[in-house]
Amino acid sequence: MKRIAILLGTSLALACLTACPPSYPKCSNDEGCKEHNEVCVQGQCQECATDGQCKEGFTCQASKCTPKPPECQPGSTTCGQGKRCEAGKCVAAECDTNTQCQGKGGKCSDGKCVQREPGTCDATADCGADEKCDAGRCVSTKPPPVTCDWSPIRFGFNEATLTDESRQHLSQLADCLKQEQGKVRLEGHADERGTEEYNLILSQKRAASAKKYLTDLGVPDAKLDTVGFGENKPANPGHDEAAWAENRRVELNRK
Repeated sequence: MKRIAILLGTSLALACLTACPPSYPKCSNDEGCKEHNEVCVQGQCQECATDGQCKEGFTCQASKCTPKPPECQPGSTTCGQGKRCEAGKCVAAECDTNTQCQGKGGKCSDGKCVQREPGTCDATADCGADEKCDAGRCVSTKPPPVTCDWSPIRFGFNEATLTDESRQHLSQLADCLKQEQGKVRLEGHADERGTEEYNLILSQKRAASAKKYLTDLGVPDAKLDTVGFGENKPANPGHDEAAWAENRRVELNRK
């Protein structure tokens, strides 16, 4: 009887060894790991055995699903010619040179046409009309506008000869007068001292002196008219040296 019991116990133990599955995380096949959404790898339940058992964008490394390393890094040259790096993947490049981006944003950056910062350039072709590329900036090729000082020309007492200061003033005005569309009248004046007739002649001489100097500088004669007003149109109605100095003048009146 005792022998029968021993035989029955041995049989049950052998049956359990052959029929009972190993306890988790140990396994004999994938079925033993299915409850944990895993697979059996060398007797152990693991997350994966192959890349195909991982979701998209992941790879099986050491039986674990890990994110795939990026194919490339932004700005790298690993993608080769004709491709660019976007979101870690090599894709077809939109451009190779800035010329291919004209009208599409401005310049080629990492194989893609991007908006150029206003006023910047790599070549003159990136700039507008009447501009050139200089040190990465678009600059105008037009000459700077001429600054014109139309203030009166001053004279010494009883003088119709131009002073050095007056000649310098007229030299600066010559370019302005050449660009002027209409005519310019040179109006001579004198201070109140002397006879009216004498001052009229003196004012005319002053206007003529200014005109001759301007025509010598290349201002067309036809652009310039002269007239003398004598003492009749004072700029300053005073009766002292300061007022008289203001009144000895030639004014330029643009028509």
